Amino acid sequence: MDYGKFKFESIKKEKDGRRKHNVIKVKEMKLRPKIGEHDFQTKFHAVKSFLEEGDKVKLTIMFRGREMVHQDIGKRLLERMALELKPISTVERMPLLEGRNMIMILAPAGAAAAAQAPPPPPPQAQARKN
Repeated sequence: MDYGKFKFESIKKEKDGRRKHNVIKVKEMKLRPKIGEHDFQTKFHAVKSFLEEGDKVKLTIMFRGREMVHQDIGKRLLERMALELKPISTVERMPLLEGRNMIMILAPAGAAAAAQAPPPPPPQAQARKN
């Protein structure tokens, strides 16, 4: 085999490997503590579509000024979002305050279940009895 053919085949294998590689994207949805019901529903449907596409979602509640005193409102919003999305997602990271932002990460239910479940055992040859 000449070097040119070897080089061509190695590049082809790399391309095939990249084609089959599944990249998980993290989408972010930003909310405010004083969000209206309709705005919440709009954000909810966007997050739901992200999860159905197989992307992780980072939910961020941004607090300003005196809103920092009422962090429980932001936590309730995140918990409500997680509760309504429970059939299609799992909470990868519970709500956590980082500076002026409260962050929670949701992962698609299929991806999280596949990552936690052990791989199936290989099929074993059955012994014949004569």
